[in-house]
Amino acid sequence: MSKNIRVLIVDDSAVVRQTLESILSAASGIEVIGTAADPYVAAERMKKEVPDVITLDLEMPRMDGLTFLQKLMKQHPIPVVICSSVAERGTANALKALEYGAVEIITKPKVGTKQFLEESSIRLVDKIRAAAMTHPKKITVSEPSMKVRPKLGADAVIPMGRPQALTTTEKICLVGASTGGTEALRIFLEALPLGCPPVAIVQHMPEHFTAAFANRLNSICQITVKEAVDGDAMVRGQALIAPGDKHMLLKRSGARYCVEVKSGPLVSRHRPSVDVLFRSGARYGGGNVVAAIMTGMGDDGAKGMKELSEAGAYTIAQDEASCVVFGMPQEAIKTGGVNKVMHLNKIAGEIVRACG
Repeated sequence: MSKNIRVLIVDDSAVVRQTLESILSAASGIEVIGTAADPYVAAERMKKEVPDVITLDLEMPRMDGLTFLQKLMKQHPIPVVICSSVAERGTANALKALEYGAVEIITKPKVGTKQFLEESSIRLVDKIRAAAMTHPKKITVSEPSMKVRPKLGADAVIPMGRPQALTTTEKICLVGASTGGTEALRIFLEALPLGCPPVAIVQHMPEHFTAAFANRLNSICQITVKEAVDGDAMVRGQALIAPGDKHMLLKRSGARYCVEVKSGPLVSRHRPSVDVLFRSGARYGGGNVVAAIMTGMGDDGAKGMKELSEAGAYTIAQDEASCVVFGMPQEAIKTGGVNKVMHLNKIAGEIVRACG
């Protein structure tokens, strides 16, 4: 049997179908088994061969993507990556799709610079691989064969340096997550009390979607949740979520903490990157930091968590049983930079306890 990740592309735009197929076909270990202009065509195609992953548009004729997703999850659950527009309705529906069981979001490809196309290809292939990891079957794939720029570390955004001398004892919380993280963060943030320590979060999510995600969490949590803006203060009872396509760094202004939001290259194949946030936490927070790394594919955050641990931070990794994908926590554990491994449901309580 083929070990390739078999992908079915469902989108009413012929240009989008062609672009996605071209990118995925260039990646080793991925096979596009077909394309469909709407869910009815997709359903007929799936009678012949069941894909491992589906990329799904949300706004299509005859049947919209949300309806198809609901039917799919009830009858034959398959990992789904949403391919969405960045319009207001598109972002709202994409977040609903995550609630209905989709595992990742990508933005629809568009014409841009060579760098934009390279980064879009990297993100698309990584999302497909991450989605495949949520499938019950274990799938072994090799690295993409297409030529991409070297995988950069946090040095590309924030150079390695000694931790700065602390002038405050205020505790802060840093969190990183990826695949499965939208649900994990909901559970985590809903469990935090009003007076919780300041929280800064990197969730791998496309540009424009993080604001809607933060607003959704803000409506259901006791604490305030917002998309971070450059210069935002870290205050108790508030969580800041890094904007999609921007790095977020912890900074200190006198005895108070704030965040810096900036552009930069992909770090550990991501922007925002958990490694960038964690390294800045090691430099400016040190022993005042309590950090958690949650569900997600890859190793973003592993090196940063090791640096945090060496700077005196208290570090937590989500356990395998409660992860959608155990990749990021597992890689962090391998570095020796994790103090405690625990179930998702216990992380909020442990952070509050550790922050006193």
